[in-house]
Amino acid sequence: MQAVLTISGWVLLLQGVGGLVNALFGWWRWAHDLLVVNLLPVLDGYEVFAAIVLGVLGFVLLAASDATKKTKEEER
Repeated sequence: MQAVLTISGWVLLLQGVGGLVNALFGWWRWAHDLLVVNLLPVLDGYEVFAAIVLGVLGFVLLAASDATKKTKEEER
């Protein structure tokens, strides 16, 4: 479970940061089709907010992964 949380957290964090940088500065034009915020037509005009939400969710998943690791260590 911890591995799934860690991988999901990093993917969401990278999607959030990449989407935010691409929406604000226009960098990474080559990654435009790889970012989730650009693939969903519902998010047109809200790419910055969606990228922030993805980044925050990534941090939450990474924190949950770390908490499960600490809980397993305390049980030993």
